[in-house]
Amino acid sequence: MKKTRSKIGDAWKGQLAEVAIPFLAVFSALVIGAVLIWASGASVYEAYKGLFQGMLGSKTAIADTFTAAAPYILTGLSVAIGFQCGLFNIGAEGQFYLGALFSVIVGYALTGLPGYVHLPLCIGAGIVGGCLWGAIPGYLKAKFGGHEVINTIMMNYIGVKLVDFVVKKMIRDPAATVDRTPYIQKTAELSKIFGTDYRIHAGVVIAIAMVFVVYLFVYRSKSGFEIRATGINPNAARYAGMNVSWNIVLVMAVAGGLAGLAGAGEVLGLKHNLPAAFSSGYGYDAIAVAFLARSNPIAVFPAALLWGGLRNGAGLMQLRVGVSIDLINVIQALVIVFIAADPIVRWIYRLPKKGKTAAIFSRGWGS
Repeated sequence: MKKTRSKIGDAWKGQLAEVAIPFLAVFSALVIGAVLIWASGASVYEAYKGLFQGMLGSKTAIADTFTAAAPYILTGLSVAIGFQCGLFNIGAEGQFYLGALFSVIVGYALTGLPGYVHLPLCIGAGIVGGCLWGAIPGYLKAKFGGHEVINTIMMNYIGVKLVDFVVKKMIRDPAATVDRTPYIQKTAELSKIFGTDYRIHAGVVIAIAMVFVVYLFVYRSKSGFEIRATGINPNAARYAGMNVSWNIVLVMAVAGGLAGLAGAGEVLGLKHNLPAAFSSGYGYDAIAVAFLARSNPIAVFPAALLWGGLRNGAGLMQLRVGVSIDLINVIQALVIVFIAADPIVRWIYRLPKKGKTAAIFSRGWGS
C-alpha cells in the first residue's frame, strides 16, 4: 500500500512539474531580463510596470493584446499540430503569406456580393492558400522522404518572394503611392467587436474558437488519433493499418490552413490591403508559442496571449524608461531556451526528472 501511494505521489509530482515548467521558464526569463535592465541603469520596476500596463493596463491595452495574440494563436496551432504528428512545420510564415494573398485577391476582386457571402469566401480563400502551401512539403515528405524542415524553410522563401512579386507586378493598386494591393471591399472586412474605438475584430473570436476546434480534432476524432499515433511511432501506426503517408499530408495541409487563416485575419480585420513590404514574423514566433504550449492546443491560447502581450507592451516600456524594445526579443529567446532545455529549469528549481510525455516535437532527420 505504501509503495502504491508513493508511486501515485511521484506521478502527481511529475505531472505538476510538467505543468510548472512553462511558467518557471517565463519567470526565469523575466528575472534575467530584470538583471539586464538593471545593468543598463534603468529602473526595473518602472520598466516592467510599463510593460504590464501596455499589456493589460487599460481596456484599449487588453483589446490590443488580444488582437496581437490572434495570429500567434493560429500560427501556434499550426506548428503544434505538426508536432503532434512528429513533424516540424517551420513553414507557417510562408503559409501565412499565401493565406493573406489569396484572401486579399478575393476581397477586392469580387464585387456586388453581400457580406454574408463575400466574407466567408475571403476567409475560405485564405485557408485554401495556406492549405496548399502546407500540403506541398507534406506530399514531398510522404512521397519522397524529403525532410519537412528543409522543405518548409525553402517554401517560406518562395512564398514571401512570390507574394512580393505578385503585389508589385500583377495586382498593384495603380492609384497608390506605395506598392500595395487595392483595398478590399467593405463586405469583406471583419467587423470590429467593440466599435471603431478598438482594434479588436471578429477574427480574434475565430482564432479563439479554433483552439477548441483543433483540440477536438486532435484528441476526439479518428483522424486526430491516427495523427498522434503516427507522431509517436509511424512504423507501429503503419502496422496497425493506418495510412501514414495520408496522415502526413493531412496534418501539413491542416497546419497550412491554420496559418493561412491567420494571414486572412490580418488582411480582413486590420490592414484591409496587402503591402509588398508585408513583414510579419508570426510564422517563426509560432514555433516558440508551440514550444511554450508543449504542443497542447488549449495551452496555445495563453502562450499566444503572453507573446502578443509582450509585443504590445514593449512600446510603452521603451517609452517609459528608454529600454530597447529588443529586450522583449531577448526575453522570448530565453523562454525558448528554457523550454527546449528543460533540464536547466528542473535543476534550478529542483524538479523531478522528466518521465514519459505526450508532446512530440520531432522524430529527427531522415525519419
